[in-house]
Amino acid sequence: MTQTTPSSTMSFVEIINGQPLERSALPDLPLPQFQNTILDAVQDGHRVAALFGSPHQDPAKLNVYAVLADDRRGRFQAAYTSVSVDGFPSLTPRCPQAHLFEREIAEQYGVKPLGHPWLKPVRFHRSYRAGTDAWNRTATDVVQAGVMEFYQITGGQVHEVAVGPIHAGIIEPGHFRFQCDGETILHLEISLGYQHRGVERAMQGGPNKRSLHYAETLAGDTTIGHGCAYAHMLESLSHCRISPRAAAIRGIALELERLANHVGDLGALSGDVGFLPTASFCGRIRGDFLNMTAALCGSRFGRGLVRIGGVGFDVETTLAADLLKRLDVAEQESRGAITLLWETSSVMARFEGIGTVPKDTALELGMVGPAARACGLDMDSRRDHPSGIYRFSHVPVSTWRGGDVFARAYVRWLEIQRSIQFVRDQLKSLPSGELRSAVAALQPNALAVTMQEAWRGEVCHIALTDAQGRFERYKIVDPSFHNWMGVAMAVRGKQISDFPLCNKSFSLSYCGHDL
Repeated sequence: MTQTTPSSTMSFVEIINGQPLERSALPDLPLPQFQNTILDAVQDGHRVAALFGSPHQDPAKLNVYAVLADDRRGRFQAAYTSVSVDGFPSLTPRCPQAHLFEREIAEQYGVKPLGHPWLKPVRFHRSYRAGTDAWNRTATDVVQAGVMEFYQITGGQVHEVAVGPIHAGIIEPGHFRFQCDGETILHLEISLGYQHRGVERAMQGGPNKRSLHYAETLAGDTTIGHGCAYAHMLESLSHCRISPRAAAIRGIALELERLANHVGDLGALSGDVGFLPTASFCGRIRGDFLNMTAALCGSRFGRGLVRIGGVGFDVETTLAADLLKRLDVAEQESRGAITLLWETSSVMARFEGIGTVPKDTALELGMVGPAARACGLDMDSRRDHPSGIYRFSHVPVSTWRGGDVFARAYVRWLEIQRSIQFVRDQLKSLPSGELRSAVAALQPNALAVTMQEAWRGEVCHIALTDAQGRFERYKIVDPSFHNWMGVAMAVRGKQISDFPLCNKSFSLSYCGHDL
């Protein structure tokens, strides 16, 4: 049942993860009430999970939708408003969580949030509305990264350092502009968009044969996370229930994805401080976890495992036994390699007190995932907005204090241990059930929100269907979208040589942000 919440979001409608809602039941609020409700809700502890635009039937207007996450009660609140294409008052000065969302609305629809403190393109693409541009420049100018101004600090000792978008390693492109006083970073501005592929636009009119593949490749290292969120969306809108066995296999794959990336990141952090024993061992152990996923479905990154209505591959008794043996070895070797970090004073000297993000700042920015938990924020979608196997089998939430590189590394270690135990428990007691359930046509004229706790943090998918049950609008929020500003805050006041370590401790995705 949908209902309005008794908290400060009374004017919003309340739903849970994967619960479809008739669009006619979605409140259409006046803009002042819409914005004030968001402000009150954030003040009350809610988070802005998504804020996005969608075309209005009147070409002089734009619909703006908001989805708020109430983690304490395991609920979402949703509503929308309409704004003039001539602009609307920016929410960002009063709610920093809206900062990047409002820039995205301006870029996608050419509608300015008036009074936004630093309105710039997010992905440097042409507006969805032909002939419109929020920056009053030609379309050619807008899509050329680098034509926009960067924030500057002046002074006799201040200098600027530009890094990227092409980097020394084999990594995705991203541009980092530092304002420095000697070696001290006064300000970092991050400019992305080089990996923009137009996934949200490609999803419109779906679902079709390509839609699941788009979801699986939103961020290649989060194939299972995004794949589960998309599959859950279609299952919700078609009122399909997957079997307990399929849910358990998805959970195993999601935790193996977490394990591979967490172990790999701890190895990369070790490499950044020149500690080669852990770097070498974790690089290999990461491969062991990837190979376990390959044993499940033939793909080290999990492509093809998640299917609408369930999974594409079963875990037979012999495979489960083999995976348990591999898991035991990987656990023992991970413990040996990673414990070296905490016992080595030279490593701790580079981890502790470096790249600190205070808890209040993490809250203000709306950070998610391990980076937020490392700041002391007790949040995890597996517990707060559970779906699938997580409704019945729980993974303890791993938090730490301090918000520095050490905290972000140590939270990963805590999650590694708990994910291993979760996978072991599931493999030992796999429930029965069909691998795939039949999926019917999608509910027309509906809205649904699905959320999964991927290894970087929550991935949120939102769908609006039309009268034929096709995607009229498909919105995706990767955890990197919430957390890149955290990197900028982590390096403020630190040495420029600390940047690679701080950046790796967040381990964010360029393409997940750029979509």
